[in-house]
Amino acid sequence: MIDKKAIEEHIRGILIALGDDPDREGLAETPERVARMYEEVFEGMNYSNHEIAEMFSKTFESSDDSSAVVVRDIEIFSYCEHHLALMYDVKVNVAYIPKGRVIGLSKIARICDMAAKRLQLQERLGSDIADIIAEATGSDDVGVVISGTHSCMTARGIKNTSAQTITHTMRGKFRTDYSLQNLISR
Repeated sequence: MIDKKAIEEHIRGILIALGDDPDREGLAETPERVARMYEEVFEGMNYSNHEIAEMFSKTFESSDDSSAVVVRDIEIFSYCEHHLALMYDVKVNVAYIPKGRVIGLSKIARICDMAAKRLQLQERLGSDIADIIAEATGSDDVGVVISGTHSCMTARGIKNTSAQTITHTMRGKFRTDYSLQNLISR
């Protein structure tokens, strides 16, 4: 579980290390605010992929196992584990081929959101989402495409504000069937 008191103490220390007065008006409540924000935006760190799959595993019978279920442009954000920098304007496309059962479409977006609420790498985020979708649906045929902007590239270092990172995670039939890949690729 997330230790909000420890976060508050460390944020206070960071403010001091930055040369500011954590007791001044405007900053006095900042450590508590940041701790509450971290508890929210890092909620996914409290759960394993298996636990997230169990949370969103309610399925419904499907009579058509020949076509893919595709949800495009799921908007999420996450934080890069290298710089604790925001990954923003992130869109996720997810597809899977049902194996007799389907999950609710909103569950796909919820899975993406919960997997993103961790310190992440975009490549691992795609893999986490694919693993969770596979477990929740019982299908090994899963594809995930993510595109996003990373503030560790846009706000510091190279400061390239137009760069987008695109990752593809293909499992099962999505690895070799280009028509399936085209369903979710940008």
